[in-house]
Amino acid sequence: MDWEAFAERMATLARDLLAQASVEATLERISECAVDIVDGCEAAGILMLHGKRVESLAPTDSLVVRSDRLQERLGEGPCFDAARRLGGERVFRIRDFTQPEERWPAFVSQARDLGIGSMMGFLLYTEQENLGALNLYSARPAAFTKASETAGWLLASHAAVAFSSARTADQLQQAIETRHTIGEAMGILIERLKITEDDAFALMRRVSQERNVKLRDLARQICESGGIDG
Repeated sequence: MDWEAFAERMATLARDLLAQASVEATLERISECAVDIVDGCEAAGILMLHGKRVESLAPTDSLVVRSDRLQERLGEGPCFDAARRLGGERVFRIRDFTQPEERWPAFVSQARDLGIGSMMGFLLYTEQENLGALNLYSARPAAFTKASETAGWLLASHAAVAFSSARTADQLQQAIETRHTIGEAMGILIERLKITEDDAFALMRRVSQERNVKLRDLARQICESGGIDG
């Protein structure tokens, strides 16, 4: 492993990730980079847990999705555990799927039929939050070395920061857009019903609660229809 060249690529990657225009683009770049810079990696993706439900993000190959679904169905697997951070561990590896595995026996025996030879999972985390797991796959047994694991861990560290930053920026943009839409909807009600700003907001909040519709969705409906229907 040429660590000097790797360091240069990681520096370029850090700038590249922060330059992505959306959360989706950031995640796709992370997965692409895993395949590109981690020795032995042939496919990659990010797994997020929502309770017991698994979400596959930015998979580079359908194999990633099939593996995630298998882990969800079985409730076991290295990526599943990495996302849950069981035992405080941050890196998981199955070296060879042709050999028996004590820790995840059901997953390994069935994942072998998917064409997986070896895999690793890395927790994506910051000081404030856990973001899921970055998962790396190879069709070859014993494809990942200790150097591959180190490279994957370094990539995961950069990826977690970029993912968190992208998500924060996306949430901020959504908040700004929501605020603008609500303001526009209030303006429509004020003009049509000849009421005050406080009354317009109170009306929107009441209708939102009565209809069990989020305030931003109601605001969007008002902007599209020109008023509160019904």
